[in-house]
Order: sequence, then C-alpha cells, then structure tokens
Amino acid sequence: MRNATRVLFNSYVSQIALINGVPDASVQFTVAPAVQQTLVERIQQSSEFLSSISMILVPDQEGQKVGIGVTRPISGRTNTANNTRRQPTDPTDTSEMDTYRCEKTDFDWAIPYAKLDAWRHKPEFETILRDAILKQQGRDTIMIGWNGTSVAPQTDRAANPLLQDVNKGWLHKIRTVAPARWMEDGDLTPDGTKAIYIASGVELFNKDANTGAGNADTAKADYVNLDALVIDAIELLDEWQRDSTDLVVIAGRDLVHDKYFPMINAAGDSAMQQEARDRILRSEKQIGGLPAVRVPFFPANALLITSLENLAIYEQEETRRRQLKDEGEYSRVANYESANLSYVVEDYGKTALVENIRLAAKP
Repeated sequence: MRNATRVLFNSYVSQIALINGVPDASVQFTVAPAVQQTLVERIQQSSEFLSSISMILVPDQEGQKVGIGVTRPISGRTNTANNTRRQPTDPTDTSEMDTYRCEKTDFDWAIPYAKLDAWRHKPEFETILRDAILKQQGRDTIMIGWNGTSVAPQTDRAANPLLQDVNKGWLHKIRTVAPARWMEDGDLTPDGTKAIYIASGVELFNKDANTGAGNADTAKADYVNLDALVIDAIELLDEWQRDSTDLVVIAGRDLVHDKYFPMINAAGDSAMQQEARDRILRSEKQIGGLPAVRVPFFPANALLITSLENLAIYEQEETRRRQLKDEGEYSRVANYESANLSYVVEDYGKTALVENIRLAAKP
C-alpha cells in the first residue's frame, strides 16, 4: 500500500471508530445502534427492490413477527343482549403464521492494496469504499431471500452459488410453513415428474376442421396461458386478500419475454440506480389481471403472487459486529462483519407460489 493510500485508509478506520464510539476499529466491536440503523437504511436504498419491501430492526433473536400490515378483517357484530362480550382482535397479529429467527450472516470482504492505490486520488475515497460494500451486501441479501433453503454451519459458495445454504428465504418459508399456498405440479405428470405445462407454443394449437379456428390442445397442457395459471393461483390466497389492489405477480425470467420489461424505467441518476440487476423491472402488460414485475435473482421458472410490502427482512439489534484489519501478509485490507438476519413473510394468506412452470407441451 502506498503511503498516500495508507493515510486515507487510516482516516477511514478512525472515522469508523469515531462514529461507533470505540477507541479502535481494528479490534472487533459492536456497531452503535444509530449506525446500525443508518447501515440498514443505506443497504435498503442501494436497491429498488429492497426499497419496496420492509427492513426492520428487532430486539430479540427469535419471536413473534412484527406484522406491519393487517392479516384479517375486523368488522362484525356481537349480540351483547345475550351477555356476550365484544372481543376486539389485533388485525396485525401474525402469531399463528410462523415465528422468526435471526441467523448470523457474515459479510466479510477484502480489497488488495493495488486496488486501493488506484482509488487514492479520488476525493470521495471513503464513500466509494463504503458504497461498494453496501451494494454487494444488498445484492447478497436479495439472492438469499429468493434461493435460501438452509442454515449451514459452514457454507459453501462453490456448491451453492446462489447462497442457498446461508439462510432460509421467503420461498422456502412458503413451501415449508404454508404448503397450501404452493403449487408445484400440474395434472399431466402422473409419473412423479413435477411440472406445470403452459400452452404457449404454436404446436399446442389445432385447427378445427369445420371452422378453421385454433383451439388449445388441453391434453398437452395444464393451462392455456400464463393468465389462466395466475387466475387459478389467486385462489390460493385468503379470500379477502384476492382483490387487494397492491398484489403483483413476480415472474421468473423464463416466463415472460424481456420485451415486456423495459430496461429504462424511471431510472435514477446514479450508476447504482441505473444497474438493472438491482432494480425492479415492471411489465407494460399484466398477467392474470395483476401487474407483472421481475426482480433480481428470482427463480427463472416460477412466479409469486403477493404484495412487495408483505416480504420483510428482520435484523436483530446490536448484533452487527465489525473489525477492520490491515493484513500486510496478504497485501490487502479486510473487513470482518456479521449480523443476525431473518427473512419473513408477514402474511402467508397473501401469497401464492407457483414453481416448475414449463412454457411447452407435455413431452
């Protein structure tokens, strides 16, 4: 590391120590509560998708979900003439729908001296270093949310490139906690191969000999099109949630052609906001009467019906630990950081997950 770069890096470490109220940031410390709140907000702002869901600090590692939305109707009537007491209920109660548990997640990173030297002349050196890390934390958080299935004592990125073993994500929670909201197979796979076939190809349509009209060959498909699938899947939601105006269809990249999702869609000015992989792509068309969106790292052949605000990430308070080190033996600086996180579906009654969708005829 060049001398000028070392001055900048030492200043960065000193600033981290100052804002957290600790004497030395090169020794592991607990991030100050106000700083933790700011970090969560900055991670959320680094991605349009994270900005659309809930990211909440909670005091306990596990417990009842916060439930920021309503999960049930409250209207009714009690016949008090029969000495029946009126019983008010909590419309935000999610205690019957699973609890949360925040699992430790490491966000360790290292940057070689040569790269820091290349940044040394930039006046915004500290901001570049901070934002690059926060952005990747946000991307990893989204990836785990869609693809996480387990909490491994020792994770393996080579075997789990989508971070499947870091934490249990939203889709895994729906499959295991609320399987009644999950559709993974159609009627055309009695041999045990799970698939839902959609009549999207020309080969699925036959000409009527008398009228010349095209008709879907229903013997080769479970649904005529994606619209029919979504309309059917909406029935998996609680009845009072089916007409919610904030419902969307989160669709995998293989289901709807990219031409329906304009890449330039109310993009912000910064490069971080412009990058499509961190943004929600909104379709100009609806699927089954609901707005269709694409989000980063969502499974390619699946769709999820819910509202974005129904998805949440909880971070336990005072669990973000950090240590910055100058590791000369590796010609790099390293940051060791961790936090306890949980991926939460606030109301399973407002979700419908469909997987194993095939835009083809039954083989």
